[in-house]
Amino acid sequence: MSLWRYANPAEFMRVSGRALPVLWALTAACLAIGLGWGFFVAPDDYQQGATVKILFIHVPAALMAINAWLMMLVASLIWLVRRHHVSALAARAAAPVGATMTVIALVTGAIWGQPMWGTWWAWDPRLTAFFILFVFYLGYIALWEAVDEPDKAADLTSVLCLVGSVFALLSRYAVFFWSQGLHQGPSLSLDRTENVDNAFYWPLLVSIAGFVLLFLSLVLLRTRTEIRARRLRALQEIEARA
Repeated sequence: MSLWRYANPAEFMRVSGRALPVLWALTAACLAIGLGWGFFVAPDDYQQGATVKILFIHVPAALMAINAWLMMLVASLIWLVRRHHVSALAARAAAPVGATMTVIALVTGAIWGQPMWGTWWAWDPRLTAFFILFVFYLGYIALWEAVDEPDKAADLTSVLCLVGSVFALLSRYAVFFWSQGLHQGPSLSLDRTENVDNAFYWPLLVSIAGFVLLFLSLVLLRTRTEIRARRLRALQEIEARA
């Protein structure tokens, strides 16, 4: 069965309508377990104290901020190649969610950085790339709002998404490119020796799962809203011509 059938708005609405209640339930469960485990069961760090527990919000939010943009990139490429409207609307729907995740990551990073680095902000390569990514999010959202013709707006924002993907990748890998930066290494890695201690590792994984599910739920919900809004505009245009 081809995945392209979900590019049909009616099919997407049908499937997403069934999936959303399940996704919301899984989201609530994972966030409650992951954050509850992390904040109330996991011990304080011997160096960072209770401040270390910010990672249960900061790391998942940062991962989703980057991966939200990469999801938008894939959806934008599908729009440019296949001209499926659902993919363009999904990219548009994901942008405010990704921007919010970026703000959460920046704020929690600053809260953690002040006692650890002695400053709320530093122009570290990874932090700088992350801030520029946030600016691209704002530009992407503004561009959608500025262009009245939907297909033209989708084309222009897709090109912007391609350019912004450079900073999404830099945000993810700057810590490897510039080893002199203040930002610490990854909390999770394929190399288990580089991961955080198991006391933080498992609740962090559950928290990440919760943020992933939250992102998916919000994007599906917002995409459904975008489809309904486009249908409403089409009906209004038909009535105006009648």
